Amino acid sequence: MAVANAAWKTWSEAFPASGDWSSPIWLTDRLLSLAIDPEARQRGAYLQSALLDIAAEFGARGAAVWERRDDWVCLGQWGSVDPSIAPKSLFAEAIDRGAAGFEDGTLVVPLGREDSQRLLWLTGRGLSPELLAATIGVGRALSIGFRFAEITRSDELHADRLRTVLGMSAEFTRILETEPLLNAIAEAACDILHCDRASIFIWDKPQKEVIAKPAIGVPEATLRIPDNVGIVGSVLRSGERVRVDDAKTDTRFGSQVDKQTGYQTKTLLAEPMRNRAGEIIGVFEAINRLTGNFNDDDADLLGLLATQAAVALENAQEREDLVRSRESLAEQVTSGVRLIGVSAAITGIRATVERLAETDLPVLILGESGTGKEVVAQSLHFGGARRDHPFVAVNCAALAESLLESELFGHERGAFTDAREARAGKFELADGGTLFLDEIGDMSLGGQAKLLRVLEQKVITRVGGAGTIPVNVRIVAATNANLPELVRTKKFREDLYYRLSVVTQQLPPLRDRAEDIIPLAEFFLKEFCQQSRRPRLGLSADAKKRLQAHHWPGNVRELRNLMERVAFLAAGEKVVPEDLAFILAPEPDIGLEPSADFGLSEATKEFQVEFIRRGIKRVRGNMSEAARLLGLHRSNLYRKMRQLGMEVDEEE
Repeated sequence: MAVANAAWKTWSEAFPASGDWSSPIWLTDRLLSLAIDPEARQRGAYLQSALLDIAAEFGARGAAVWERRDDWVCLGQWGSVDPSIAPKSLFAEAIDRGAAGFEDGTLVVPLGREDSQRLLWLTGRGLSPELLAATIGVGRALSIGFRFAEITRSDELHADRLRTVLGMSAEFTRILETEPLLNAIAEAACDILHCDRASIFIWDKPQKEVIAKPAIGVPEATLRIPDNVGIVGSVLRSGERVRVDDAKTDTRFGSQVDKQTGYQTKTLLAEPMRNRAGEIIGVFEAINRLTGNFNDDDADLLGLLATQAAVALENAQEREDLVRSRESLAEQVTSGVRLIGVSAAITGIRATVERLAETDLPVLILGESGTGKEVVAQSLHFGGARRDHPFVAVNCAALAESLLESELFGHERGAFTDAREARAGKFELADGGTLFLDEIGDMSLGGQAKLLRVLEQKVITRVGGAGTIPVNVRIVAATNANLPELVRTKKFREDLYYRLSVVTQQLPPLRDRAEDIIPLAEFFLKEFCQQSRRPRLGLSADAKKRLQAHHWPGNVRELRNLMERVAFLAAGEKVVPEDLAFILAPEPDIGLEPSADFGLSEATKEFQVEFIRRGIKRVRGNMSEAARLLGLHRSNLYRKMRQLGMEVDEEE
């Protein structure tokens, strides 16, 4: 609309109502309409259409526009026009005199002052000198039409630049890191705005500074300046765009950056950058236009770039925050799933887990409840290539058979009562990562068959769905049941057992690795002291003895729970036996029943024998350590063992 208004204004100035020229009104209107018609410009047919209409109006067989350069050049033609016989001497006379001419069916008309080297050439038997007055007006109209077309072509170029800017959004969103993103946006601004440099100033409000990125000419590539100086400061304060045509004479311009970089700023365009909430987060600057000053079109383009830059910058920063959060969380999880212990059993398990973590082999973890089967599964996941993908745990014992399929494979909306929306199952949620199937021995036979099919085909079908969904998960299963016995009694599928047990890892109970009790207790105690925001507690010698003397039927889980209670409830700076009152007895009931042949003295002897044997086993046969554990001198331990009829090796 702005172009059309400008065109009509120019037209009316060129042809005032009181003008002394004559020309068909419809033709002059037609030439203007063609000049501002987008479809005509897109076809590249303005001159062709104009010549056709002119020839039709004057009954000419052909029409052409010529321009005098070093030689005569035909800019466009229509109809029966032979450029080789063009009357160039007549062309030159008409241009030099600035007047129309006629000669033997040839009519030549200069286009006007603005196109002083161009003319209209008409040929045809019906042409006559009487048409000269009318053709003079048409020539002037055609000249104005050229000017309109040039104006609209300029507008098209601006539109192309707008389309280029808008098309950059997708490119910017593909760049995931902030620094490369800002560099790419600045380079794009230089190309589109035809300027020498561009910088994006990020506002660091707490420090009351702006950080220029990229900062060309600065060795460390980062430039920090106060947020209340220069053009940048002016834009931050006002929230308005600033255009500078001469930096030397603009009082708002601060020369601090030029002095620091050795660069000379002449022209400048600065646009505020706003986040989604409308808050100013920085300033986008274009510096030193290569030709002339920055104009309104440049300002509009920079405004679009600034909007895109702000959105892309927010997205990149959010992604970086998420990545940092995920890495931090993964680090915390990894540190929390360490296999703690110094025993030979745990050392061997750690080495095995490290080797298995880099593979995708299915692993079956066996062991009593509370021995740390899920910790091993997490170690396999976070120690391998799948660490950046989900770890999803499923307690098979807690799933009813009617819900198992939906839970594992998901369901579509309306698949069953209360299925109000589609939901992904555990396999989909774990895609790319690890699916931990805990208590696999408690899964129903029907569930086992469905699980086996998915493991073999590596695709799932949601409940109520028809299409298959490929899944890529590593399976780690665990159970405290005797799976070979369940297979023998037909309670667990043999084919599934072999599919899951490509690698089997047995976890020993805590009572069989006594040397790990204190390291585990200290690890848990440190962790829970941090959670309870209290200084770290230490374990007294007597407390350590009490811990080592306990049977730990709940294994590591029981020890962890105990340390959690102690961390929150212990009154002193050290853990003493009284703090461990939750442990009711150092050994479990060994099932001794009184009878006529088995009285108190026999039961006492039996208990002492078993108690000493367990103590020696805990310290792996080290009699000095066993004596300390039992609260005896070494010689007294040997004496007691002989009294009880136990085998003694005093050379140990």
